[in-house]
Amino acid sequence: MADLHGDRSKPVVIDTTRMEWQPSPSPGVWRKRLELIGDTEKGMVTSIVRFDPGAGLPLHDHPMGEEVLVLEGTFADEHDTYPTGTWTLLPNNTPHAPKTEEGCTLLVKLCQYAGEGLPAFRKDVPYASKWRETFPGREQYDLYNVPDTGLEAYIARLAPGTRSPHHVHDGGEEVFVISGELRDENHVYTEGTWFRLPDGSSHQPWTETGCTLYVKRGHLKGDA
Repeated sequence: MADLHGDRSKPVVIDTTRMEWQPSPSPGVWRKRLELIGDTEKGMVTSIVRFDPGAGLPLHDHPMGEEVLVLEGTFADEHDTYPTGTWTLLPNNTPHAPKTEEGCTLLVKLCQYAGEGLPAFRKDVPYASKWRETFPGREQYDLYNVPDTGLEAYIARLAPGTRSPHHVHDGGEEVFVISGELRDENHVYTEGTWFRLPDGSSHQPWTETGCTLYVKRGHLKGDA
């Protein structure tokens, strides 16, 4: 058993571009682990994962689900091909054998979609037409939400100079900066930064350059 940033009542900020790639048990597959709770290879984990060209994994399933955002390159399995910007969420025990011909880099979340009978999702974010403006300068593309829980994930786009209202994170917030730069009272979050803010925290983020973000909210409720 091993924990990495396992105390989710505390904020975490990681510039993943400054981390060294670590080998996984599969040849040609590398990772940067951001959080890990439980077993080293089977626990709840969030990672940046890189597949070298031609690399792949053997057929396996996903106890408690798998969430993948393709940051670069093309990811594939026996079901489909997933280019840059594709987001997928697979429920419990969905088997596949992922691979890549050209190589790819992914944001991967494992063992964080527990429950039976949950749906699978695929969203092709670069081709999405259902962006909605939440306030001037900010658009949001919803990936999924769970009614009555506050649990949601989405991609946000902020135009240069956009300032968000001050807000409280009921249930916490997790953000990966896909491109650009985000700021708040405490930090500058550059491209490739992953940060996690606990339940009940608050801030007023803004961007001078513009940015695109992966955001997950509500999943840290009760951890503060």
